[in-house]
Amino acid sequence: MKKFLLLLMALLAMEEMAARGKTVLLFPDGAPGEKVNPAEEKADASGPEVGGLPVLRITDVYRPEITIYPADPDVASGAAMVVCPGGGYNILAYDLEGTEICEWLNEAGITAVLLKYRVPRRPKLSKHIAPLQDVQRAISYVRAHADDLCIDPERIGIMGFSAGAHLSVMASTAFRHRTYADRDWVDQVSCRPDFCLLVYPAYLDGKNFQLAPEIKVTKEVPPTLIIQAEDDTSYINSSLFYYYALKQAGVPAWMHLYSTGGHGYGMRDTGCMVNEWPDRAEDWFQELGVFD
Repeated sequence: MKKFLLLLMALLAMEEMAARGKTVLLFPDGAPGEKVNPAEEKADASGPEVGGLPVLRITDVYRPEITIYPADPDVASGAAMVVCPGGGYNILAYDLEGTEICEWLNEAGITAVLLKYRVPRRPKLSKHIAPLQDVQRAISYVRAHADDLCIDPERIGIMGFSAGAHLSVMASTAFRHRTYADRDWVDQVSCRPDFCLLVYPAYLDGKNFQLAPEIKVTKEVPPTLIIQAEDDTSYINSSLFYYYALKQAGVPAWMHLYSTGGHGYGMRDTGCMVNEWPDRAEDWFQELGVFD
């Protein structure tokens, strides 16, 4: 009964967020390389809980979309953030690393843009290729409609968790090459994020203490903040190697490294000091000039 009530509360919170948001289909005529509706999107909350609460896991996404949650005009800073949930490029932790993050951003005065990118991984494609198409389109869309959204087109950031952080890095490093043929005028607008926040990033490290081969860091990469726990043993090298590459390229970079915390906590209270990371992120926003 308790688990059912927690799930019901989570679904009600999701519905409340959905009522405040505006959903935009990124590719109205169909995403690049996709057949029309090959499968029904699935949502499930029966898996492991985080912080005593269920996690809504979404998969079989073939029609990528964004949901835009405007900040309250009384606190709006003029900045926006595209949010990329994680899930190994197979599912999306849609509330844990999505809607709950958007609610925090709104409270901080930032318009939140939740990206529902394509999962699971596509056969014969690298894990991030289809999602990279989606995130490039999302950033361009938000920048192209900056006036309508009452945001500054030069203060559009990106943030991600785990695989979503890898996707955020790809958006931050591969913005000069659009990974699909232009569809309309939106694709003529820059898809480079202005700042990047990574929380327990995955898949950034390669062999022999090098970055993964798809990641090319230059001085044009946007300022980046990394949140990492030392006991996240499978992925700590992702953060360390990427931080070092940013410093080598002269990119402004910050990293908060905590001794414990593990992986996949989102913003929930798991009893570890790493749970304070949103406060450190707001300090970073202030230092970076994200807030007007």
